[in-house]
Amino acid sequence: MPAPGNSELLREYLLYLRIEKGLRPLTCEAYERDLTQFAEFLESENALLLTARQQHITGFLDHLRRHGVESRSAARKLSCLRGLYRWLLLDKRIQHDPTVNLESLSTWKVLPKSLAESEVASMMEHASVAAHHPQAEGIAIRNHAILELLYAGALRVSELTNLRIEDLSLNEGRVRLRGKGDKERVVPLGAPAVQALEAYLHRGRPQPSGNAKDSRLFLSERGRPLSRQWIWRLVKASDGAASPHKLRHSCATHMVEHGADLRSVQILLGHADIATTQVYTHLALGRLKAVHRAHHPRSRRIADSTPDVPA
Repeated sequence: MPAPGNSELLREYLLYLRIEKGLRPLTCEAYERDLTQFAEFLESENALLLTARQQHITGFLDHLRRHGVESRSAARKLSCLRGLYRWLLLDKRIQHDPTVNLESLSTWKVLPKSLAESEVASMMEHASVAAHHPQAEGIAIRNHAILELLYAGALRVSELTNLRIEDLSLNEGRVRLRGKGDKERVVPLGAPAVQALEAYLHRGRPQPSGNAKDSRLFLSERGRPLSRQWIWRLVKASDGAASPHKLRHSCATHMVEHGADLRSVQILLGHADIATTQVYTHLALGRLKAVHRAHHPRSRRIADSTPDVPA
């Protein structure tokens, strides 16, 4: 357990995250684990959260590397620390944010893993064939709709499990989502996702059990809301290399590869800060280079402009 001073500070910050920021319980638990780990590291260095300096942050990151923590997990912990020290600075409890000069650390800007477009296409095709089989049950129709929606809208698992029928506007091809901090956003859906959802609503959705007022969109065969763990198992069973999170990043990756700007991707993913979306920057730059080579009048390589030399 952290020392009393650290423990009280963490309690206040977590209360702020829950009440003022409106973060979900699971998110707050993850923040608590990361911050407790950092607080215990500081105590081993005879320091406290309020007295931490930049060398303590970099020392903590080095400690994570030495213990085999993946760069993506370390990046999440660093983001968590930035949030804490931003709060302390705004609350005038500290004079200097020890994380401020670590913003440009490229080590943590790791592109999330994604599936190839052909892998996603194969995954959706198999789900579609199962859902259109003459003997298909509502389960196959539901599973097809879940996979199409996860990829089409880049949904988080919690957004999908909390989705309600009234959130759908299939005539307009869109769905309203409630993301982190209960922030709402509307995302567009393509024809395959719309058609899969329509099929589910007409032929695959069971009657809710228990609370008749529960309008959760996706239900089990017994009429109960699906859990996050169940969705993970479904996606994994559909493709051993896939996960709901990987489908979300695949959607963003494929959009950028096809020319989408980062601001549009940020809105689709529901990122509060464009910096979170900037892990996709190198994909956008790759697209920009290809467009430049194809369309700029002076983009030819040096070798292309070398005049022919007579033999």
